[in-house]
Amino acid sequence: MRDLPKLYEELASWFHLLSSPSDYAEEAEFARALIVEESSVRPLTMLELGSGGGNNASHLKAHFKMTLVDLSPGMLELSRKLNPQCEHIQGDMRTLRLGRTFDAVFIHDAIMYMANEHELRLALETASTHCKRGGALLVMPDMIKETFVSLTTHGGHDDEAANGRAIRYIEWTFDPDTSDTTYTVDFAYLLRESNQPVRVVHDTHVFGLYPRDTWLNLLRSAGFEQPRAVADPWGREVFVGKKL
Repeated sequence: MRDLPKLYEELASWFHLLSSPSDYAEEAEFARALIVEESSVRPLTMLELGSGGGNNASHLKAHFKMTLVDLSPGMLELSRKLNPQCEHIQGDMRTLRLGRTFDAVFIHDAIMYMANEHELRLALETASTHCKRGGALLVMPDMIKETFVSLTTHGGHDDEAANGRAIRYIEWTFDPDTSDTTYTVDFAYLLRESNQPVRVVHDTHVFGLYPRDTWLNLLRSAGFEQPRAVADPWGREVFVGKKL
């Protein structure tokens, strides 16, 4: 197992204050519609690789019988509380082999942790291995090479039910070396608990960055028919393909 960012280890219990499940309703509906459109038959089962805290699944589980896979025990613990109806499995999307297939496979932004082309190829091969013929794969990277921009964002939520627990964050995206296949996202988390002083934690995430043609070529190599890039409502390019 690779070292995980702090957000997925010692700070995992804070995840739903940084990224609230309720914020994912519109994005999950976009994903659902695109998967149904791409599938040869109506999909009933879905495998989500890199399911994190289960934010997307909290909406998609109304439409699919879902199996959720993540590398982080802390994320799976959060998701089990949010999505007790779903099957949860700890696993690495680069190497996972469950011995069964699903009507659809979904990978959200966890695909960004594939930091080189070999890792990305392995993750897409895992998706293909677990996807039925005629089933759909949807992959939703945050950015591709052609759309990358350096930016700074901020956010966070309060949990009134948790005795004053709250988080605020600053997120700084930049590419320190444009000649390689990665970029960096640095987070500064400001954490408040009860009447304790606010503490600050720095966390670095290294993400993969690939051209559109690399994505499409790897999807074809993994066994997906005529994969295509689709613009989502938030200006990103996502990738969808049908299993041969």
